[in-house]
Amino acid sequence: MSSVYERELKGILEGDEKILSRITKTCSALEKGNYYLTQGRPFIVVRAAGSFGVDLVALRGDISFLMEIKSSNTDTLHFSSVDGKLQRQAEKMQRECEKTKTLPVYGFRLKGHGGDSWRLFTMEIHQLEGRAKILQNRLPKLSVSKSGNYIMRWEKGLPLADFIMYLCR
Repeated sequence: MSSVYERELKGILEGDEKILSRITKTCSALEKGNYYLTQGRPFIVVRAAGSFGVDLVALRGDISFLMEIKSSNTDTLHFSSVDGKLQRQAEKMQRECEKTKTLPVYGFRLKGHGGDSWRLFTMEIHQLEGRAKILQNRLPKLSVSKSGNYIMRWEKGLPLADFIMYLCR
């Protein structure tokens, strides 16, 4: 099921008219306008094969980032659930991004939510440079539980429409 949302976000970032039209039907005029900015400044987005902690790779001349997509009917995702698979996946992504100085972005799609149903997050990566560092500072970080596991709370994320406005203006 998450592959549906991977394709959706891929189409949004690529400025695909058909996907933008469908996804913005319940958005406010401002959100819709921001989403459509990707048509003027699109990304090349590649879906990553396999489940290695990265679902999409977004590339454009001025910025690139790795994305992991999560979706849920509930507004909170605990990475410690499902035998800790999500936590191990996140830790691997963090190590790889540290090593390559690449920005990690988590996309959280809340199912059944009208308007902008996407929220974005990142995690702490040291030694990022340029626009990637600026973008990392703008994105909310994943929360960490007392036991050290990541938690993603949808309402604390950056709306995708705001992220796009920042990247495409």
